[in-house]
Amino acid sequence: MKPLILLADDNEEILEFLEHELNEKYTVIKALNGQEALELLKENAVQLLISDVVMPVMDGFELCKIIKTNFEHSHIPVILLTAKNTLQAKIEGLELGADAYIEKPFSPEYLQVQISNLLTNRNKIKEYFASSPLVHIKSIAYSRADELFLEKVNDCIVKHIEDTAFDVEQLAKHLNMSKPTLYRKLKSLSDLSPNEIINITRLKKAAELLAAGQYKVYEVADMVGFGSQTNFGRSFHKQFGMTPTEYVSQKEAEKNK
Repeated sequence: MKPLILLADDNEEILEFLEHELNEKYTVIKALNGQEALELLKENAVQLLISDVVMPVMDGFELCKIIKTNFEHSHIPVILLTAKNTLQAKIEGLELGADAYIEKPFSPEYLQVQISNLLTNRNKIKEYFASSPLVHIKSIAYSRADELFLEKVNDCIVKHIEDTAFDVEQLAKHLNMSKPTLYRKLKSLSDLSPNEIINITRLKKAAELLAAGQYKVYEVADMVGFGSQTNFGRSFHKQFGMTPTEYVSQKEAEKNK
């Protein structure tokens, strides 16, 4: 599936031009002002927003501010387009959380590179988190609000990590969230479902315990809520590309260097 990009600009010609430039690589939806853009954000899993600054009803600065302070949308990268080429305008946009600031007129190639970089870098961060045993979940946060949320998710799972029956329903309940909201937020931040996050958190805690060198593999499997050592070993290898025993050997070799 193509990444979904939302364009917001009160100039319909610019919207059509941008759509034409982007629709080969991306799915594009359009809004004529910030308020329309917010309505579309509620209904669509937008992966990046490109907004003009000067618009009626709600301008790009206000739109960016609302997105970056809203729990459900704060992870979405925002590119602001503007004819205002003053330093103060750039500073204002970046202070509100904009990820990039492009002056009009701009080259379509430059915009394409900015979009690609933002999406690619975020995907690399997600992949690195998922495949690295000791990297904390907060490393994939895009804002302080997201970081605090991910820390709460991690702490909640770790608190119940020995409980083999701990599931998404219980996680949502402890976080005071609906399951659909929890799913949307975690999926957008990590490309992982809540079930996958629970499983990876168990495995990362296992990696931490194994690296300490104080427990046997079967003891760690039990401590992190896996029903069997076989299931634990299979999951660990699938996630990190090595068996728990190989991981322990690697850590011991690192200590002895």
